[in-house]
Amino acid sequence: MKKVITYGTFDLFHEGHYNLLKRAKALGDYLIVGVTTEYYDRQRGKLNVLNSLLDRVENVRKTGLADEIIVEDHEGQKPEDIQKMGVDIFTVGSDWVGTFDYLKEFCQVVYLERTPEISSSVLRANKFPIVQVGVVGCGRIVPRFLAEAKFVSGVNVGAVYNPHRENVLPFGKKYKLEPYYEEFDEFLKQVNAIYIASPHETHYDYAKMAISRGRHVLCEKPLAFSVGQAEELYHLAKEKGVVLTEGIKTAFCPGFMQMMNLARSGIIGEVRDVEACFSRITPPGLREMADDQYGGAFLEFGSYTLLPIFKLLGCHYENVEFDSILAENGVDLYSKIHFRFKHALAMSKTGIGVKSEGQLVIAGTGGYILAESPWWLTKSFEVRYEDPTKIDKYSPKFLGDGLRYEIADFVSKINGIERISYCLTQEESVAMAGVVEKFMEERKRQKEGQPA
Repeated sequence: MKKVITYGTFDLFHEGHYNLLKRAKALGDYLIVGVTTEYYDRQRGKLNVLNSLLDRVENVRKTGLADEIIVEDHEGQKPEDIQKMGVDIFTVGSDWVGTFDYLKEFCQVVYLERTPEISSSVLRANKFPIVQVGVVGCGRIVPRFLAEAKFVSGVNVGAVYNPHRENVLPFGKKYKLEPYYEEFDEFLKQVNAIYIASPHETHYDYAKMAISRGRHVLCEKPLAFSVGQAEELYHLAKEKGVVLTEGIKTAFCPGFMQMMNLARSGIIGEVRDVEACFSRITPPGLREMADDQYGGAFLEFGSYTLLPIFKLLGCHYENVEFDSILAENGVDLYSKIHFRFKHALAMSKTGIGVKSEGQLVIAGTGGYILAESPWWLTKSFEVRYEDPTKIDKYSPKFLGDGLRYEIADFVSKINGIERISYCLTQEESVAMAGVVEKFMEERKRQKEGQPA
């Protein structure tokens, strides 16, 4: 008798799950299905799981495909089960290709092709549907988004749009996404939410078209180039009853939220200064170095550095000043932005051609918080006091590259689980658009040699 084993969360049970079990069953004579516990899901970074373990086990049982159902509750259990139960074949979906090759030491490993389209569930009447997401753009961040979306329950990414046929066809084939390149409306008909990862200058137009047609929007930063554009998009989203989220992933990371809450708790007294730096030496051929209109350090990294400033000091500053070092093509290689608030100061530093210490310092009347590079992932930070021997160290949990937290928040809002947007508020997003607007005006004056 040939034994086959597969594992999964099986949350919001749908056709994709059923088809995978059906094909797994066809590989042998006896199918063992491992269903993960809530604790293990959290440990391995699976977010937004909605069904209980008992419900998920029951949904697998109802298929009639599993000869045996077991519970997976810890790392390293797979080889234990395979050896103990005499398994011949381990199988899992093709989106995990390569991940489980280490199990070839114990049995045959088979990766099954994913189901191209996943719609309504086949076994249950859950109030939470699968969120069908389409991606706009084929840029560097999209493969990371696709990889991280696998760790968020209740979401399926199945389509990609790019106006350039020569780019979208090979991209769609590589990542098994339905490609669209001519009609944006046709693309929107296949999804109920989109992730915009196209060039900066296209964000506003794509977001507006999608929201107008009742689609939820998760948009990479910057969302817009002016206060007017940002306010228009949020007003339209409210009118259409859809979710609009600006994708500044740091805002959604658990460690960053913990750091912000500590800073506001009074542990370092009153916050009087915030200094945030994000710099990276960028190769000359990349978009941020070559695009003289929408490239540059601030547009690439400024949303990250503005985030803690507005989180801790509010969105109503009294004055803002810009200083930039420009390349010959007018792109800012390094920018400093100085803010004055009523009772505090702040500075944003961003660089793509100048490297600096990428840290975040939050200075208060009773101490300060130091988060070293890469603080925007917030894997660790320290609270320091006047007494140099007293240092509180924090190492919050951080999984993947952070995008899964952003995606999980987006899906939760679509499902109505999180009704208040506190990770990144509309006010903060609009305020950032306001700084972008002022920065673009200042950069134009600087390029033209006009006085500020």
